[in-house]
Amino acid sequence: MSQGAREGLKLTSLDSPLFDGSDATKGDLLDYLEAVGERLVRRLRERPLSVVRVRPGQEQFMQKNLPKYTPDWVHRVTVWAESSKREVSYALCDDVRTLLWFGNQRAVEYHVTLLAAAGLADYSGSPTHLVLDIDPAPGSPFRQVVDAAELIRRALEADGLAGAVKTSGSKGVHIFVPIAPGVSIEDAAAATRAVAARAERLDPALATTAFIREDRGGKVFLDSTRAGGATVVAAYSPRVRPGTTVSFPVSWADLPDVDPRDFTIRTVATELGDRDPWTEYMPAPQPLPADLVAEGHTIPVARVQAMHEGKRRARARRES
Repeated sequence: MSQGAREGLKLTSLDSPLFDGSDATKGDLLDYLEAVGERLVRRLRERPLSVVRVRPGQEQFMQKNLPKYTPDWVHRVTVWAESSKREVSYALCDDVRTLLWFGNQRAVEYHVTLLAAAGLADYSGSPTHLVLDIDPAPGSPFRQVVDAAELIRRALEADGLAGAVKTSGSKGVHIFVPIAPGVSIEDAAAATRAVAARAERLDPALATTAFIREDRGGKVFLDSTRAGGATVVAAYSPRVRPGTTVSFPVSWADLPDVDPRDFTIRTVATELGDRDPWTEYMPAPQPLPADLVAEGHTIPVARVQAMHEGKRRARARRES
């Protein structure tokens, strides 16, 4: 593929390798982004965007703040980042032109917040989904992830809830549970913790909610920390992984037979055709049961608990 223009953009270096192990060029990335186009943009629209870029000869890096050379026509929102004590100008990828501009900047991964931009500035908004991130133990087969995902599904069903599942584009899966408007950030986070805890109780030999890696004992990790201002990789986003895999929606019925490595920027466009399975599989927004929220508020926030536990262990090591 040669240099050219699409959506009025000048595209460059299309024959250059995307990254080591990608089995793809920058042109292949742009072909893919154009093919999935609006289907990916639906996941990104009106949400602050973070991207993972890979420049030749450099390590990958996540970009949140828009560079100064960003075109004026790229939509954006300014958000105060408490962690870095500064304002961050996030992109809003509201159209395919913006998506292709990012692709031309060698942005491979597309991560968005669970809140729309309008509600993120002062954290007054309502999350649109609960997200459970399932990670296998090192060296474990994908079947471990499938079995753990079924635990989450059973825990949701027991409270009248349903979710959709997609591969993460790496070794795990993400389960999205659409929720009705008006749920506070704190209640959504609490409900996410409760779903994970209930799933863990269904099979504690398989799954764990232990945030500290050394405490997991070879079990699959049910990560309930994707809440508040956290981000998650979007459905249809490529990943900086061998083969340039893609985070891809699958049906619950097909999940046991899936190999996440099969979904790449070379295969997904053909797999999709004209469909948008993430829209097809996603249930309608649901109200959160009061008992789920109440239980979640009794469960400590994992990152905070892990921080305190880490300090306690460090102090114990010093004292011994």
